[in-house]
This record gives sequence, structure tokens and C-alpha cells, in this order.
Amino acid sequence: MANAWRSLRRRVLTPSTSETLLETRGFHRKNPDAQHLLETVGARFLEGYAHAVEARYPAEAEIPLDRIPVQFRGFAYEGAGMGFAMLDGLRLARRGSVARFLSGGGADHNYMVYVGVGWAMARLPRFCWPDIDAMDPLLRWLVLDGYGFHQAYFRTAKYVHEQYRDQAFPWPAHDTPSYAGRAIDQGIGRALWFIGGTDVDLVATMIEKFPESRRSDLYGGAGLAATYAGGVDESELCAFRDRAGSHRSMVAQGSAFAAEARVRAGLLIPHTELATRVFCGMTPVEAAAVTQELRPARPVPAGALPGYEVWRQAIAERFTHVGGC
Repeated sequence: MANAWRSLRRRVLTPSTSETLLETRGFHRKNPDAQHLLETVGARFLEGYAHAVEARYPAEAEIPLDRIPVQFRGFAYEGAGMGFAMLDGLRLARRGSVARFLSGGGADHNYMVYVGVGWAMARLPRFCWPDIDAMDPLLRWLVLDGYGFHQAYFRTAKYVHEQYRDQAFPWPAHDTPSYAGRAIDQGIGRALWFIGGTDVDLVATMIEKFPESRRSDLYGGAGLAATYAGGVDESELCAFRDRAGSHRSMVAQGSAFAAEARVRAGLLIPHTELATRVFCGMTPVEAAAVTQELRPARPVPAGALPGYEVWRQAIAERFTHVGGC
């Protein structure tokens, strides 16, 4: 009976893969290879989600997750993060599934798991949202990055074309709440890489339609997606970096975050090597090391910016003088 219940839970809670098809979403299709890549990312995300919502306990989901090809495994862990957050929020499993996942095999994928939690927030009523105090005080802003990605991906007209921005976002209420919109924009920037079908000119054009004050975060998110997901060659990476202009150091910051996420999880792929060389002027291991070197050793005193943004700016500053292609 328990197995039947978990199987039913998986069927009821898991979205259809048709929701991730570029044609369904109305996203740009640059070419068949890019389309296949992005749709595979979506399918693997949902596969990870399904493994989570069917698992008896978080560690059980790690077995099938670790069988997923290296290129897409991180996306599956992101989906699992969403799945466990849904179970926690809907009280369909013992509370603390996300925390247990992050204390086990999910620890090496913590960036992706936190982003997945943000996807769940976008689909849960606010009283079911996760407890901010149970999360890493530095990385918990990635949850809002995930929320922003979800909203841009599924509510594209409002969040991208109408450039809607959540005002006075209610989470996290006691940790520089004025920064919430910026963290959400970083996720919107990542989503633009998918919405634009990895077409660098189109992605840059969409970013440039936003107010100048928002472009730095949007470019940072797109740089992360360009490095982690791929779908372009060297000339396209160079063109995107050049198009970013004064925001190219934030593209490099996002690229370094993507490198850290892949290096930490042991998921390096050739594209990551190419992207960090173009955006950061160094290997993924070196770029990841920059993020760790500059990571605050202790909490940053309360101020206009949270420690997370102080960290991002320090990383971007390191790449200010990276040369052209």
C-alpha cells in the first residue's frame, strides 16, 4: 500500500514533460541541437522531481539521481530540491525533507537544491513556504533566484515582456528585504537563456529592454546559465560577453558560480571549460576557487546589501579586467 501511495503521489504531483517543450512555452528555437539540449534539461529536472516525491526518504532518491548523465545530473538535483520542498510544504512527508537531503547526497549540489526550493515556493501558498532560518544564511538567496526563474519561465509575458517586478516581496522579511527583487532578477536572467533558446543576440536584446538598473543582475543570471547549461560555441560566448558591455564582469561572476556548482558536485563538462575561459579567463577549477577565496568567512554586518551580494560584487571585481576573445 505504501508503494502504491508513493507512486500515486508521483503521478499526481509531477508536471508533464510537455510543459518544458519550447513549442509549448512559446520560446525561441535557435536550431534543433539547442532545442534538444534545453528540452532535455527540462525533462531531467522533472525526472529528479519525480524521484524526490516518490522516495520514502531523501537518501533513497540519491540512487536514481546519481545514475543520470553528468551533463544533466545537476538539473535533476535541482528538480529533487523542488520535490522535497513540495513534500515539506504540503505536509506529505516527515518535515525537514530538504534539510535531510542537504545533509546527505544533496550537500554537493547545494546551489541547485536551493534553486529548486525556489521553484516550489512559486507553486505553494505562502503559509507553506520554507523557514528561512533553517537555511544557509549566505546561500538562501538562491531560493529567490529559483523563484525568479520559475516565474519568468511559466509567466513569461508578465515577468519578461511586461517586466513585472515583485514589490515588497515577503521573504526573507528580516534579511535585507529590499534585495529580494534583485535576487529574483538573477533567476529571471537565467530563464532568459532558455526563453531565448540560447540565441545570444536575442537574450541580450531581451535584457536590454529592461531598465538599466536591472541589467547587471539579469546578465549575471544569463552568464550562469550560459556556463552551466551551454548550447553555444566559442564565438557565441564571445559575442554575448562583448554585448554585455559594462556588465561583463557580472557575466563572469555568474559563470564562476556555475563553475563552482559543477566543480563541487564533480560534474565538469567540456562546455564549462570553454565558457569560463571566455567569460573568466581561467579554468573552471580556478574560477570556482575564486568564489571560495572571496566567500565571507563570517556573517557580513547588516547594511544596505546582504553578504550574498557583497560576495557577488567581490567576485565580479576580480574579473573586471578580463580581456576579449
